[in-house]
Amino acid sequence: MQVRGPVSASGSPMGRDIQAIKISGDDRRKYRDKLQRSLDVFDRMLRESRFEDDPARVGLEIELNLVDLDGEPSMCNAVVLDAIADPAWATELGQFNLEINVPPRQLDGDALAELETEVRASLNAADGKAQSTGSRLVMVGILPTLAEDQMNEEVLSANERYLVLNEQIFAARGENIRIEIDGPEPLLTYADSITPEAACTSVQLHIQVSPEAFASYWNAAQAIAGVQVALAANSPFLFGRQLWHETRITLFEQATDTRPAELQHQGVRPRVWFGERWITSVFDLFEENIRFFPALLPICEDEDPLAELDRGGSPQLAEMSLHNGTVYRWNRPVYAVVDGMPHLRVENRVLPAGPSVSDIIANAAFYYGLVRALVEAQRPIWTRMSFATAAENLRTAARDGLDAQLYWPGLGEVPVSELVLRRLLPLAREGLARWGVHRDHAGRLLGIIEQRCLTGQNGASWQIGEVAALTSAGASRHEALRVMTQRYIEHMHTNQPVHTWPLSH
Repeated sequence: MQVRGPVSASGSPMGRDIQAIKISGDDRRKYRDKLQRSLDVFDRMLRESRFEDDPARVGLEIELNLVDLDGEPSMCNAVVLDAIADPAWATELGQFNLEINVPPRQLDGDALAELETEVRASLNAADGKAQSTGSRLVMVGILPTLAEDQMNEEVLSANERYLVLNEQIFAARGENIRIEIDGPEPLLTYADSITPEAACTSVQLHIQVSPEAFASYWNAAQAIAGVQVALAANSPFLFGRQLWHETRITLFEQATDTRPAELQHQGVRPRVWFGERWITSVFDLFEENIRFFPALLPICEDEDPLAELDRGGSPQLAEMSLHNGTVYRWNRPVYAVVDGMPHLRVENRVLPAGPSVSDIIANAAFYYGLVRALVEAQRPIWTRMSFATAAENLRTAARDGLDAQLYWPGLGEVPVSELVLRRLLPLAREGLARWGVHRDHAGRLLGIIEQRCLTGQNGASWQIGEVAALTSAGASRHEALRVMTQRYIEHMHTNQPVHTWPLSH
């Protein structure tokens, strides 16, 4: 089993295969020492410029849900994965989850159009094979038909790493996880496993950057996280209740929290973390990880990273990467070695999956273009906005979606659609031009973002509107969610962007 990071949150290769283990105090001491040695080696690699410098390379991962032909959760990802038989696809935390990893590529010319075509073809092929097993694929932030009684340890995928992580989180916490979410229909429940995390399915966008540029790209990504979530919100229902427009954000924060109430009140940092300050180097993030967060999976490799570096090699820094994979930052640093050459990536993790592939690629275009423009701006956005304001923007956006009012320097509190239309879309268009993306492709994809703002319809608002229409026509809440999910899948497969999806009358 390969530990690819925080179970359902990353998908990036982060570590090693593990088996069922018993962790002793000596294991933790050895791992802590190895982590510190890895961090020292990483610091030296940064000082000696040992990294590949190729900032135009981007990547994409999409987590998906499985439903049966009635739109109910389908707990058979192993069967579906066997039917798909494609190494790009993998299981995820819950038996109703799958993930696709799209190969990285240069961001220029027709790259985004080719990415859309490739993802669409892969999704079509996989869905056809899934249907042969009685399942369908659906890209959505939280599967609307999930029931609270389905969130138990038996739902975890048949993979030892999930069980180990589940045990370690609960050993650290010492009690059941409290999940409390406000909204139109507030939720309070308790979980005795990490399976509610499996309800959170996302899209992760990667940008490979040089060490010198990393801090600027990370800061820019943090500054726009709230805007991204408001535009793309697609998770309004959980366990039959209408909550936040992007409920996935707060659910993920709570479902993986290793802190009992006492540690929360003491100000101990959560493992799902926006952060607390702008950074000046990628080193800041890895150093914070080791300083603030105990190891969940203290597993040591045989590699001596200093000896490997002295030989002229590129150390894997497996312990540092594995530990990084259990700190759930919304924008995560990634260290990886590919073909013998180390590189760095910013992994943007705030977006929900779906609704359509065209929506996902439009979200990607907006992100890639906007961060490039902000990084190269004469006066960086992070020098004009407090870090706490960026964090509050994310929370407000997750709660209110396209109805959110966000703070932006020079504008103050402003409706997110106005902010995007007046200020950010022109910057995103400029940034895509700097990447070398063809103007026609940039215009089409950013036009999807523009229309979302003008129509006021994203995935969350469509789901809310469709369920309201169905219940007004006499359907029960569960039946409305089930029928809405089936219609969602039909629209998803047209690849028409969500702002064009009709509502029932």
